[in-house]
Amino acid sequence: MTDTKPVLVVGGTGHVGGKVVDELLARGKSVRALVRPGSDASKLEAKGVDIARGDMLDLDSLVAAMTGADAVITSAAGYTRRDKRALEIDTTGNTNLAVAASRTGVRRFILVSILTSDQTPDVPHFWHKKLTEDKLEELGVPFVALRPGAFLDQITQMGGDPFEKKRLMWFGTKTVPLTFVLTSDLAGYLAAAVDADIADGERIDIGWDRAVSMQDIADLASTFAGEQVRVRSMPAGLVHALGALMGPFVPMVKDVSSMLAWFETGKYVADTSRQAEVFGPVPTAENAVARFARSLGH
Repeated sequence: MTDTKPVLVVGGTGHVGGKVVDELLARGKSVRALVRPGSDASKLEAKGVDIARGDMLDLDSLVAAMTGADAVITSAAGYTRRDKRALEIDTTGNTNLAVAASRTGVRRFILVSILTSDQTPDVPHFWHKKLTEDKLEELGVPFVALRPGAFLDQITQMGGDPFEKKRLMWFGTKTVPLTFVLTSDLAGYLAAAVDADIADGERIDIGWDRAVSMQDIADLASTFAGEQVRVRSMPAGLVHALGALMGPFVPMVKDVSSMLAWFETGKYVADTSRQAEVFGPVPTAENAVARFARSLGH
């Protein structure tokens, strides 16, 4: 039996959003997805998802999509889509989502934010999430922000299957610890957050039992690959030089460079105590890497 009022998923055709849709359906939720005009929604429709055509830069379309919804989960990000409108989506678009939520009176708005976003004004796509949190608070929207660390399953597949290739690609110092997450875990937490006992305005760090370096990940991966997995790393200095050189012409490069500089500080680390209280036991690094390996057939 499904709940009558739907949960609107913004970003449902994306990597994170698609998994969120599946998690909600598995929990018996009615799901509505915001899909841009012209985008293929056939896979979502085949699952019984209601499609609302709209755009984050079109406030009226967002109001229409949210009308009648119980809750909203947004994982949309112009930065990750490499959209030519990326900056507008991450600023104006997110502001529009907050305004639409305020106008329609949704019970709960769940934002995929970013770990340490409130500490990083020099990392644009991090800071934009912090500003979105602030806008939701300013408008009195009952929101929850989940702040995940780096997506291990996305980062480590940039060069192909790391277990098959016995190689992990990385940028910067491979021994600096930071917080990672798995997309599937975050999707589960987002779906659970719809009805979880969370106070309005909470920001919750999402990660594992401890911060680990890419070298630590390689060592754990080696146990599942049956032989040594190495880290192939681009030196941090080279990344920063590229950022300085190309930044004026390709803003995303400067953004990435700033993010990697933040990683180098060793401060990209989650406090998962509240995560454990709300969502249950926090994954260990060993368990997460093992599950990632199994998901790739190893």
